[in-house]
Amino acid sequence: MNTAEKIILGHGSHQYHLDYHWGQLDANKTPVNDCHEMVMDSRKRIILLTNETRNNIIIYDKSGKLLETWGSEYPGAHGLTLWNGGDEDFLFICDYERHEVIKTTVSGRVLMTLPCPMESGKYASPDQYRPTETAVAANGDIYVADGYGEQYIIQYNHKGELIRVFGGRGDNDDQFHNAHGICIDDRQKDAPTLLITARQQNCLKRFTLDGKYISTIHLPGAYICRPVIDDKNVYLAVLISKMPWDSQSGFVLVLDENDRLVSNIGGSVPLYEDGKLQQLHQVVRVFKHPHDVCIDNDKNLYVAQWLSGKMYPIKLNRI
Repeated sequence: MNTAEKIILGHGSHQYHLDYHWGQLDANKTPVNDCHEMVMDSRKRIILLTNETRNNIIIYDKSGKLLETWGSEYPGAHGLTLWNGGDEDFLFICDYERHEVIKTTVSGRVLMTLPCPMESGKYASPDQYRPTETAVAANGDIYVADGYGEQYIIQYNHKGELIRVFGGRGDNDDQFHNAHGICIDDRQKDAPTLLITARQQNCLKRFTLDGKYISTIHLPGAYICRPVIDDKNVYLAVLISKMPWDSQSGFVLVLDENDRLVSNIGGSVPLYEDGKLQQLHQVVRVFKHPHDVCIDNDKNLYVAQWLSGKMYPIKLNRI
């Protein structure tokens, strides 16, 4: 273990050692561009989405060994969600350049495509629709965050039929500036909700599954990409903590079951005063622009990064 990898990152019960060597591949054979998102499938394989069209999907085992690659048709590959329908894993890919969400098998066979929902009456042309993330409920309902477009959240049933549209660009509690990420928060099994990123507002917004605003979780200084639920915790890749967008000032956050920050990996110590979280910032230049975090069954983390010199993902081993 070299000097950098001996550094302990994070706080409290969520502390980690770095592993820069995990997942390093031959860039001439298996290149990446922006490493946008990662998920772990039911076979405990780590699936990476990149907007490099020579291999949009790269599949690793947990040791970082390359298993397979596929995909050359997703130039705006951005959002990657895994959903298990009972006996099979499925992927939902958001491609903001194609203005579509694509449902595939884990081997890449296309099963469904969701284009711009012109029938909603919210869009004048399909190119206004630039989806960045999806979430899938237990009943198969699909929620799409139009984070680079008109900031709407679009809900479909499992067949891809439009149910409702809510949100949109604005400063009200139920609106967004950069609705970049979305997930189903099922930690309360009898009352699941939606957690939706408002990245430029440095917060998460909680909604009911039928689109009613509930509350806001403020995370000052955190330009959040998407929330990821694992057990009782919420994990958040923070792209930057200060402008400009290429400031290389990101870190990774861990919230507890009460949505309080308990660990800031690569960043400042979580501090609350009068119940309010104080401004967050980067302390150690471990990351450049974290864009997603994936948690394996041993509670280790894998961090994918945007605009970071075509870097492969970084692994963080839980202490």
